[in-house]
Amino acid sequence: MAEATLTGAQRAAIFLLGVGEEAAAAIMRHMEPREVQRVGEAMASLAGVSNAQVAEVLRDFHQEAGNVNPLAIGASDFTQRVMVQALGESKARTMLSKVLPGKQQTRGIEALKWMDARAVAEIIEDEHPQIIAIVLASLDDDHAAQVLAALPEALRPEAMLRVARLEVIDPAAMEELDQVLERQLGKVRKSPPRSVNGMTSAAAILNNVDTNMESALLTALREADSDLGEKVSELMFVFEDLLDLDDRGMQRLIREIAVDNLVIALKGVDDAVREKFFSNMSSRAADMLKEDIEAKGPVKLSEVELAQKEVLSVATRLADEGELALGKGGDDFV
Repeated sequence: MAEATLTGAQRAAIFLLGVGEEAAAAIMRHMEPREVQRVGEAMASLAGVSNAQVAEVLRDFHQEAGNVNPLAIGASDFTQRVMVQALGESKARTMLSKVLPGKQQTRGIEALKWMDARAVAEIIEDEHPQIIAIVLASLDDDHAAQVLAALPEALRPEAMLRVARLEVIDPAAMEELDQVLERQLGKVRKSPPRSVNGMTSAAAILNNVDTNMESALLTALREADSDLGEKVSELMFVFEDLLDLDDRGMQRLIREIAVDNLVIALKGVDDAVREKFFSNMSSRAADMLKEDIEAKGPVKLSEVELAQKEVLSVATRLADEGELALGKGGDDFV
């Protein structure tokens, strides 16, 4: 594996392998569920890592860590631990909501992030649609999309409408959410108000559901609130938006996509989109891809749409990792 092809997750995996089992476990306890999944998958897929690669990753980490002021990191965690010890859990929550606004989150939501999507759906499906919306907006977008798909079909349009309308989650709503999770998980923690961008959350969730559900929910959104539905639709990331990638970003994306999946994703797209991919590949690789597309023959539209969503999912992940910049209409979309 050439070092130039290593992703951020692969470099993190090599670093964790290099520091040993005990240290790696301690580090992963502080990672988000999504991060654990990505790094875990990278660990499982690593093969033939050389000593030189391990040394290079560790050396890069040492250099970057040396440029970080230790007093500038972890301050909020330190403050939280000290206040809990000094004031107790209840009083500390009240004080922390003033000194660390936006940093507190319910333990229940944290627990849900680690749960299977179907299990989360079973917990919230009998609750008020507003509670469901708050839960969906609080989860990672791909996780929220899986939960949405696991909910009864009749619930989905109302839940998505409420997600899109979210602007501020008030304390009463969070307290109600805590009560729901207390019944289900036995975890209670009050939370201060926190700002959310409901339309962006709705667009990101819809980007991760299958095409039929996406179309049905967008239609329902437009019927319930035409202006809101159009704004959500404008925020959604579609395959043609890859034209906005710069050459470096497109080349980075291509390295992450399986050739078989790319062949299907490029069936039936505009020539400009295909050319965007071809022009960022070697002449030999582009010619081989063109031949594979022609040889593939007819492909079901549903298969093409699924392949395109997988490509978009990879692009979104790389954007989240800072590996490329996604743009739409001149504005950043990350």
